Amino acid sequence: MAKKIKRECTLCGSPDSGENMVVEIAPGLNMCENCIRIIDNARDTEFANRSKENEKKNDIGKVPTPMEINAFLDQYVIGQEEAKKYLSVAVYNHYKRIRQNESAKDDDVDIEKSNIILVGPTGTGKTLLAKSIARLLKVPFTIVDATVLTEAGYVGEDIESLLTRLLQSCDYDVKAAERGIVFIDEIDKIARKSDNPSITRDVSGEGVQQGLLKLLEGSTVLVPPNGGRKHPEQKLIAVDTKNILFICGGAFDGIERKIASRLNTRVVGYGHDELARKKQRENLMRYVTPQDLKSYGLIPEIIGRLPILTSLEPLDKAALRRILTEPKNAIIRQYKRLFEMDGKELEFTDDALSLIVDKAVEYKLGARGLRSIVETIMIDAMFEAPASKEKKYTVDADYVRRQLVKAHYEE
Repeated sequence: MAKKIKRECTLCGSPDSGENMVVEIAPGLNMCENCIRIIDNARDTEFANRSKENEKKNDIGKVPTPMEINAFLDQYVIGQEEAKKYLSVAVYNHYKRIRQNESAKDDDVDIEKSNIILVGPTGTGKTLLAKSIARLLKVPFTIVDATVLTEAGYVGEDIESLLTRLLQSCDYDVKAAERGIVFIDEIDKIARKSDNPSITRDVSGEGVQQGLLKLLEGSTVLVPPNGGRKHPEQKLIAVDTKNILFICGGAFDGIERKIASRLNTRVVGYGHDELARKKQRENLMRYVTPQDLKSYGLIPEIIGRLPILTSLEPLDKAALRRILTEPKNAIIRQYKRLFEMDGKELEFTDDALSLIVDKAVEYKLGARGLRSIVETIMIDAMFEAPASKEKKYTVDADYVRRQLVKAHYEE
């Protein structure tokens, strides 16, 4: 008769007994009840710790007050005081709303979302405002372009791709994405093309606006994690947009005519009224109202889901000059840092800065044009500096003029 082999625990060496049974887990691996119990407890503890870490990571913590948010924006965005005030209050109220939803308080008062629409000329800081807000709150953030969106079934991107980008920005952490910020740029490009009925569908205009309604208002959307068209077999991810803040921005080129038309019906007479008219013409954007957006081509339903409307003012010379040097990530500071990394010192004279600002105003490119002009001026110096023995570079007005002529910016 074959002798029965007595098992021993591979981990602790305990023999098989009535009090501590040893079982074979896999060929050559035996474990006793005590070791299995220790492993189970360790697993449960680790699982609990990871759950706490995820909760802590997804907790937005203390939300800064509107004045604190505004002070932070001042470090990165020059001017635009009205827009920063609206944005600060909207963001503060939005995250207070999330706190209310997460608390167990049973309240009849349901605070609605504070989605925002920013109207202003190109290069005035719409995207920078949204980026700065996301940097302050440390929440998932993505920028999407509305011009590529079309109705489902047509060439272009589906509306759900907005949330795919947000998921990608936080490594597909759904809980984190559900309290993130989505900046929809070029929202004016999906305006209704015409009020006249047509035999062709407006698949990139009013159709996209209709599709955005459910995202803006708050609903559970099935999102393809890798985009919808190329991977039809992929498993969809359910994302609740109830606590996602949507910030829309657009230049709305030509809306000034609609604002002027509306204002002129209220201005009667001459003399002292002429000064008021001139002031209105200087920046008509500040008088924008929801009815102007409707006249431009946004449908009333989408305007209603973007309750906070504010405008950004065109940048004058003084503001552009400050943008060059004052913000934390100012353009001149960036170039100085690039030269410092090569052990070089870079200086700009006041005359050079003034000339750069004059050219930006002349080309009407806003703050975005400053970077383009400075890059054109500095390209030769950046090409030569790394291999040069020169330790200090000074950019003056004459050097700026020579570089602009060379680049055909000036005759």
